[in-house]
Amino acid sequence: MQLQDILFSQGFGTRRVCCGLVQQGLVQVGPDASTCTEPTEIFEETGLVFRVQGEQWHYHALAYLMLHKPAGYECSQKPSTYPSIYTLLPGPLRNRGGGAAAGVQAVGRLDQDTTGLLLLSDDGKFIHRMTSPRHHVPKVYEVQVKHALDERQVTRLLDGVVLDDDPKPVRAAACTALADTHLQLTLTEGKYHQVKRMVAAVGNRVEGLHRSSIGPVLLPVDLRPGQWRWLTADEVQALTQKAPAKVPT
Repeated sequence: MQLQDILFSQGFGTRRVCCGLVQQGLVQVGPDASTCTEPTEIFEETGLVFRVQGEQWHYHALAYLMLHKPAGYECSQKPSTYPSIYTLLPGPLRNRGGGAAAGVQAVGRLDQDTTGLLLLSDDGKFIHRMTSPRHHVPKVYEVQVKHALDERQVTRLLDGVVLDDDPKPVRAAACTALADTHLQLTLTEGKYHQVKRMVAAVGNRVEGLHRSSIGPVLLPVDLRPGQWRWLTADEVQALTQKAPAKVPT
């Protein structure tokens, strides 16, 4: 692939902009970081390492990321009140591929006051697999509630509660009271404000909400709020395997 096309695919601007970056000597390619000034020079993109204006990047045909979402951010490209989670990502990740649907997209959403693990990708099939209720991908939430929990509340969450927009009961895949006001809840679907509405339906109130895992992938303890990283190949494979994912404990 031509170097200018590689840069374009990775989100470094239009082809004209990418051509200019190369011609200005702002792109180094390979482990020896050799400067290339010919935009049409051909490189094998798989495994390619390059630098743009001094910052190192690895070529990714498709992007799979995790973000530790902090409170006070909206999972929207056009936020209404709070800043967008996309402002936490570098420009190339927001612009990958060009066009109207450029950049990575959040795999599902978290409320502005909810923290924790958020996946992002530009792979439409991956996003569909992670969000479709047909695939029952488990998501584990740590829930701080206002009132002390009792066995009746836990039982009702497991048996199913009716939400106002759906006569069919919604059930937790797993539910454990870890402390008087700390609930660990596992869901396999993603309805609007689902955790908050389920907890309200059993007579309690969510005071804090944090997603700790999606499928077999846990939020790393060393990934601080607002930080992101690429998913490893093993993590992507584990998330997309056809066998039911094991719920983290």
